[in-house]
Amino acid sequence: MADTERPQIYLSTPADFDAEVFPDRLARVLDGAEIGCLRLALATRDESRLSQAADTLRELCHARDIALVIENHVLLVDRLGLDGVHLTDGARSIRKVRKEMGPDAIIGAFCGVTRHEGISAAEAGADYVAFGPVGETPLGDGSRAEAELFAWWSEMIEVPVVAEGALTPALIEALAPQTDFFGIGEEIWLANDPLAALKTLIAPLG
Repeated sequence: MADTERPQIYLSTPADFDAEVFPDRLARVLDGAEIGCLRLALATRDESRLSQAADTLRELCHARDIALVIENHVLLVDRLGLDGVHLTDGARSIRKVRKEMGPDAIIGAFCGVTRHEGISAAEAGADYVAFGPVGETPLGDGSRAEAELFAWWSEMIEVPVVAEGALTPALIEALAPQTDFFGIGEEIWLANDPLAALKTLIAPLG
């Protein structure tokens, strides 16, 4: 992407949240910052809990013209009136999911730190590819998606790219010219004021 284009914010929910409290916290963030998309990333496999959360977040998002995707639960997208799905298994199931969901649904793929997996996902029909973590984290195996990966992708591939995982203001400043979205979640939800935390994090974007 060109240096003059400001990356959009792709927000993720926490893996667990209080359904009574979180919607108000989320609404404040959605009203106080420009958000391009929201990912419902609850770790639960409780369908009723996922459905309840999706219903609440869908109203918040669609009232503000923000797309809402759900992590991995392909069958719930149409049933719950969501905009698409974020797949965490790279390129593996994209062709199948695209065939099932049709051309209009948003299908994104998390591809870790692997250029090859990202290319495969893009060729299979992903609307965006996410790489991460980009920052230092004690989780996982220590692998990081380096700046060179995003620089190469922005030069060679037209499919939008998301940088996510352990983001800092310095990383956002460094990667801004080479990414289309910053995937932000846990970086802000542990703060007492998530909106203030988000504004601090993305301050380098101006």
